[in-house]
Amino acid sequence: MSAFLEVEGLAVSYGPIAAVEGVAFSIEKGEHLTLLGPSGCGKTTTLRAVAGLETPSSGRIVIDGATILDAVQGLSLPPEKRGLSMVFQSYAIWPHMSVFDNVGFAFRVRGMGRERARPAVERALALVDLAGFADRPASRLSGGQQQRVALARAIACDSKVMLLDEPLSNLDAQLRIAMRAELSDLRRRLGMTSVYVTHDQEEAFALSDRIAVMRGGRIEQLGTPSEIYCEPRTRFVAGFLGMKNILDAEIRPLSRESGYAEARLAGDIIFRARDPFASGSAPSPASIGFRPVDVRLETAGEGIAGVVARSLFLGDVAHYYVRSGPIEICAHDRPRPELSDGREVRWRVDPDRCLVLRE
Repeated sequence: MSAFLEVEGLAVSYGPIAAVEGVAFSIEKGEHLTLLGPSGCGKTTTLRAVAGLETPSSGRIVIDGATILDAVQGLSLPPEKRGLSMVFQSYAIWPHMSVFDNVGFAFRVRGMGRERARPAVERALALVDLAGFADRPASRLSGGQQQRVALARAIACDSKVMLLDEPLSNLDAQLRIAMRAELSDLRRRLGMTSVYVTHDQEEAFALSDRIAVMRGGRIEQLGTPSEIYCEPRTRFVAGFLGMKNILDAEIRPLSRESGYAEARLAGDIIFRARDPFASGSAPSPASIGFRPVDVRLETAGEGIAGVVARSLFLGDVAHYYVRSGPIEICAHDRPRPELSDGREVRWRVDPDRCLVLRE
């Protein structure tokens, strides 16, 4: 099956500064891809280039078999002819218009009368639970309601692809969680093909079929939420996704067949780590990473000797910082009175939970 949306070799520069370099991805019909990364990584610029709001210096974009951008051929369709809809971070709601007129604005621009547009507008409002708000002034809406209006406007036009640029970032924490669930349900009911931009990892995991983690204008890793979380390939991706324990190491692959390597840390600490490179040769420079929740702490027994340097009580969980010679690791565990500061402990990590990372 050919991809519904294809982006190849996309590059956008602002003078001498390359904001996006060589970005490429494809999306199947009905799939939701999230561009995830920190501020300034190029995710919004990529989205705006797909929308036609930025002018790429190179690249090609195809939607449903039709080329909308080909920098080599000098082809670039204007935004209104790309068959896309976009939800902006600021919602772009006109306060002097009613909810109905905000949602129907795209039809008005196309010369379609209010009555002719009514069925599509009313359907869109019903889908976002605003059926009774059509005549309300937009200035009298809450933040969550404005976000729904922006979604309804994007839905109403029945576009081929929906682009969403951090649409939940202006909401408070509890409303953001609720709207995340509603957006996920709406996307599945409509079978939308969509590209979503966010810096929020939980949001990306909850909404995405696949995630592209971006760094410095490039895609660092692309995969399913499970692949990205469980198999981060680089130090950057692992750190961005909360793998707090990332340590420099000398790596000695045990064999191509085993899938494991021996990791030697500072202080001659040695243990096994899973080697996703499976190449028989370790990356250089190299590091290993493991999550705090995967550290097992005991007051005696086997494992690496250490001392609890400090601890943070956070209710149902405690964060224990354990120092072993020149290294310090973080472990998440239930609050345990015996793990007081200064206590000698033993810690270990299952080799399946520890990964070799490349830079």
